Amino acid sequence: MALTPPPASPQASAPAARTPRSPAARSVTSAVTSAAAGAKTNAASVTMVGGRCVLKGDWNVQAFAVKGEVGRLRKALSTAQAVTAWDLSEIGLLDAVGAQLLWTHWIQKIPAGTQLTSGQQALFDILAEHPLEEVPPAPPRDWLAWVLAIGTGLFVIAEHGRKLLLLLGGFILDFAKLLRHPLRGPWREISAQVYRVGTQALGITALVGFLIGVVLSYLSAQQLAVFGAGQFIVKLLGIATVRELGPVLAAILVAGRSGSSITAQIGVMRVTQELDAMQVMGISQGQRLILPRVIALAIAMPLLVLWTDAIALLGGMLAAKWQLGLSMQWFFSELPDAVGLTNYKISLIKGVTFGAWIALIACHFGLRIEPNTESLGRGTTASVVTAITGVILIDALYAILFNEMGI
Repeated sequence: MALTPPPASPQASAPAARTPRSPAARSVTSAVTSAAAGAKTNAASVTMVGGRCVLKGDWNVQAFAVKGEVGRLRKALSTAQAVTAWDLSEIGLLDAVGAQLLWTHWIQKIPAGTQLTSGQQALFDILAEHPLEEVPPAPPRDWLAWVLAIGTGLFVIAEHGRKLLLLLGGFILDFAKLLRHPLRGPWREISAQVYRVGTQALGITALVGFLIGVVLSYLSAQQLAVFGAGQFIVKLLGIATVRELGPVLAAILVAGRSGSSITAQIGVMRVTQELDAMQVMGISQGQRLILPRVIALAIAMPLLVLWTDAIALLGGMLAAKWQLGLSMQWFFSELPDAVGLTNYKISLIKGVTFGAWIALIACHFGLRIEPNTESLGRGTTASVVTAITGVILIDALYAILFNEMGI
């Protein structure tokens, strides 16, 4: 006996009621529908029928994925002339990408007499609620911007020079007070700074000086051996090391090591408001911060220069013995006549000048640091770069001066 199914209830046979959806939900559904369409898309087209502009096909991201499709549609829309009405009812699929293309062409306003479906109207309503921000026009190109940059740079250099002169004048006054009242001087701080910038730098200066001496002697010996003039390596190595390489090399190492340390130390005091506290308590920053460091570097730098010269000559002597077979006793006996006392005096003068310059530059940039970590990093970098550049320029000035004096 066959069983017959029970008759469907009126509620089950009636079609399901459609719940109203918000415009955002309808736009999302439109986008999902266009994505589900896959690769089967109808090419979008723009057709003029009388004064009506009829849009057909699929205006979605899949249709626009074809190379040159967006450009073709923009050109077709721009060439449509004397349009009295727009008809979008024959569009198959329209998503946010296609609607945005039309919305931009319409200058973000639906033209009067435009025929839209309810879903299309909801999509354009969403675009109207979120208008596009106008792109600011590109600033006009200033052909004289390089002149402004040069002028600004010159003003910055002049300002640094003025501050540095004030710092130097303050140091001279503080040094004069120290000479008048030596017992009141910050000797403990000077001693500590000499130890930090001098004694603790012996290792790195010895290592670099020895290697420079070896390299210079090795390369010079190869060229002198070709002409049989290996005995001149003592004079070449001695003058180059004592007069030029020793002071400059030691100054560069001290500027990178001690100069940056001084700038960072004073900068941290600015960040932690210790400088403000010293000013409130009436403690002179020049006597307690600048004077000890300048004196310490002016004392330690000549000693480091002599130390660097000695180690560099030792490395050059060992390289000459290995490369040319020159004995160490002969090298030592020829060295006083090759170098001379004048070159050592020049080396010491350069050492004092370089030490004072590095200390003044380090203190100058340290006092200019603002109470934030970014300024601390910039100030430390600027201090090292300025100090090293100044050392090279001062060395060049000394070379010209001594050459004119016949030394």
